[in-house]
Amino acid sequence: MLKVLFFGDIVGEPGRNAVIARLPELKEQHSLDFIVVNGENAAGGRGITGKITIDLLRAGVSVVTTGDHIWDQKDILSFIDTEPRLLRPLNYPAGAPGNGSIVLETSKGKIGVINVQCRTFMQPILDNPFRTIEESVAKIREETPNIVVDVHGETTSEKIAMGHFLDGKVSAVIGTHTHVQTADEQILPGGTAFLCDAGMCGPVYSILGRTIEPILDRFVSNMPASFPVAAGEVRLHGALVEIDEKSGRALRITRMDEPGPAQPSSEPEPKVDNEQSPTPEQT
Repeated sequence: MLKVLFFGDIVGEPGRNAVIARLPELKEQHSLDFIVVNGENAAGGRGITGKITIDLLRAGVSVVTTGDHIWDQKDILSFIDTEPRLLRPLNYPAGAPGNGSIVLETSKGKIGVINVQCRTFMQPILDNPFRTIEESVAKIREETPNIVVDVHGETTSEKIAMGHFLDGKVSAVIGTHTHVQTADEQILPGGTAFLCDAGMCGPVYSILGRTIEPILDRFVSNMPASFPVAAGEVRLHGALVEIDEKSGRALRITRMDEPGPAQPSSEPEPKVDNEQSPTPEQT
């Protein structure tokens, strides 16, 4: 049996530090074979850098997926072609830097990961994800039946549709982007594990990982504001998928809701992560 841990969107320094701190313990506790995390909000809540990618990989992450914020940090354009384990959405037009899929070896055989972005209410509008992913799945299945898909999208309907579209063709389809974990984990009829959204790895007392007050002010006043990453307690949200490595069929999917590292009893004033904090128009 192949055990795969998938963590949802990492938000800023609090989220990435918590993931890095907890991964060794979780890997041992659950006898994990493979770890996928979505890192597209890992740099100040917006994008990811080469350094952060390397830190996550060194901590035990197997593949880092992303989404609509993949290009928000300027160094990523030159970095992404040097690190194939950092994925950008598969359905960018031909010629875009980086790759949208990868196949890696584990002690229990090969596993493929595909990163695809939805189109409804998403920017930029990319190529049709359903048409694009068909070819990639067929190609990877020539090497392995074990395939995990990160479907990065805004609407539940489009992500659920992708789950049914790929049912029986991949091992798991797990949604990202909304930062709110859904309660619809299931094994679809064809043997594909599905979760509409994995949730986020980030501060609990927040609005989607951001400091509450500026967002409230924005909703009330409609005036421009920056949304810094929040501080305080962190939770790690995602899913644990158990796969029959011979057939690629999922045997079990379990939602994950793990605490971040223990906080010291007398904690200093928390530092807010302000790296590249976006304006409302940029979120």
